Amino acid sequence: MTDCQGDGEGTMSPMELFEKLNAQGEKVRSLKSAKAEKAEIDAAVQLLLKLKVDYKQMTGQDYKAGCPPSENLIVSNNGPAADDCDGEDLVDPWNVSASSTKGVDYDKLIVRFGSSKIDKELLERIEKVSGQRAHHFLRRGIFFSHRDMHQILDAYEKHKSFYLYTGRGPSSEAMHVGHLIPFIFTKWLQDVFDIPLVIQMTDDEKYLWKDLTLEECHRFTVENAKDIIACGFDTLVLTLLNVVKVQKHVTFNQVKGIFGFTDSDCIGKISFPAIQAAPSFSSSFPQIFGGKKDVPCLIPCAIDQDPYFRMTRDVAPRIGLLKPALLHSTFFPALQGAQTKMSASDPNSSIFLTDTPKQIKNKVNKHAFSGGKDTVEEHRKYGGNTEVDVSFLYLTFFLEDDEKLEKIKEDYTSGALLTGELKKILIETLQPMIAQHQERRKQVTDEMVQQFMTPRPLNFKF
Repeated sequence: MTDCQGDGEGTMSPMELFEKLNAQGEKVRSLKSAKAEKAEIDAAVQLLLKLKVDYKQMTGQDYKAGCPPSENLIVSNNGPAADDCDGEDLVDPWNVSASSTKGVDYDKLIVRFGSSKIDKELLERIEKVSGQRAHHFLRRGIFFSHRDMHQILDAYEKHKSFYLYTGRGPSSEAMHVGHLIPFIFTKWLQDVFDIPLVIQMTDDEKYLWKDLTLEECHRFTVENAKDIIACGFDTLVLTLLNVVKVQKHVTFNQVKGIFGFTDSDCIGKISFPAIQAAPSFSSSFPQIFGGKKDVPCLIPCAIDQDPYFRMTRDVAPRIGLLKPALLHSTFFPALQGAQTKMSASDPNSSIFLTDTPKQIKNKVNKHAFSGGKDTVEEHRKYGGNTEVDVSFLYLTFFLEDDEKLEKIKEDYTSGALLTGELKKILIETLQPMIAQHQERRKQVTDEMVQQFMTPRPLNFKF
């Protein structure tokens, strides 16, 4: 599990953090009393929960209003927070950690974020409208939540097209397998509905948030674009249109409430959400849509990106544009377990798209968290836990055969299949998949990347 400590809180004393918690609690109460917008209240609550996690890690005590920390408190900085992390999951665009070894409680997250669960009725409707069986990411609940997907399907049934928008924030030269999830699914959506796609590469975001040079961010963007092209895409457009419209209609207090920005954050961070919002509007792409403002946008993304688009959906009517619809995915877990997502900065938490077959084998065997028992005898008797076993969780993403996956689950939970055997299945699934990706990537030239990033008309009718 990752450290629940938030950025910037480590320099505070326990009393200063206590006082900040008091102030944030008061802010939440004030927003609720004033009947502020739900997105702003949700963001303020998220920040309050994050501060509580930081406080517990720093002091070893739960925060209680009116009970300040002892002056004699010894502050520990020697490790991660207690495993329960105050019993709350932390999910924002920069931090993800769960209080349970099973990972984030997505049902609770749906309630907290105010989205809608992708239910059987919606799955059946997607299949009916598309004429295709639902992607296994949908069937298995990997994409589990949505905003206004029924409206997208309504429009499509009336022969009104829509477009897709997703993105990538390049923070390293090599992407890992978790980064493939939105692109695999977006490619399926594009093929099934025959619609255009725009991909935003947010190297500017990484420059603002990470200790990287502009040159490094640009290099990472080019290298990541090669991986994206290797997925079969040929469309990427960078845009700045509509940014200032969003900036004009979102206040500093709103972005502070939504994203937890402080007075010490650079103005680049404060203005960035408008940049991520802009591709949600078809008028941002005159070369594709000819200036039309009424082409709906569907955004497949991980649920931690939802705060950006809650803000976008709030501002859209005020600038005379359509709200984007969203499909939210679960998080791809780190090798060490489902309590956090993979990290590009930790090579042992991830299977990278540059890994060799030997590296894949070693990483899975050495680092993949097991749901099996301590001994073969116990495992044969009691079976393994597929809800926490990382090898099985990875297979739910990458093994397309439903019957084979169900048989693996039955065998593992009954004890007939051992952990080592389950890891072997995963290794034999990942090795050819990544090798094939590497072969496709070798065919991608710098000229192809340049074309990929050049705004241009696309062959779609609207």
